[in-house]
Amino acid sequence: SQEVGLSKVDVEYSRPSAKGRKIFGELVPFGEMWRTGANASTKVTFGDDVKIGGTTVTKGTYALYVTPNTKDWSVIFYKNTSFWGAPGKDFNEADVAAKVTVPVVTLAENVESFTINVDNLRNSSFDLVIEWEKTRVSVPVSMDTDTKVMADIKTTLDGPSAGA
Repeated sequence: SQEVGLSKVDVEYSRPSAKGRKIFGELVPFGEMWRTGANASTKVTFGDDVKIGGTTVTKGTYALYVTPNTKDWSVIFYKNTSFWGAPGKDFNEADVAAKVTVPVVTLAENVESFTINVDNLRNSSFDLVIEWEKTRVSVPVSMDTDTKVMADIKTTLDGPSAGA
C-alpha cells in the first residue's frame, strides 16, 4: 500500500525468486502474456481515478498482465480479476481498462525476488515499477489531485450543509 497525493494505491502479488534460473525469454517467454508474478493474478487497486498512457482508469481493482519483449513490454490493466494466471483463450479486449507499452531498462545489479514498487512519488503521479533479474519497466500513472484539493477547499469554505 502507498499513499499518493490524496489517494491510495494497493498492489497484491506473489514474489517468486530467480534461484539461478534465466527469467525473461525462458521461464517467462517473450511475446506471451504473463500474470506478472506467481500464483494468482497480480491485483492493483486505485483509490481514485487515474490516467495510464492517456487512458482514464476508474478507481477500483484491476488484474495486471504484461507481455514482455526484449526492448519493451505491453502492460495491461484488466477489469476481470478472477483468473488464476493469465486469461489465455478467455482474454476479452472489452475487459482491458488500459494498455500501455513501456521500455525495458537493463539493470546493473540482479534482482533475485520479483518486485513491484510504487516509486517516484509526486502529488499527482507515480511510477508502478516492475523489477526482476536485470530487468526494470516503469509504468507512469497520474491522477488529478489539484481538482480533488480544490473541491475539498470549496466544500469547507461553503460551510456545513443542511442536516450536517
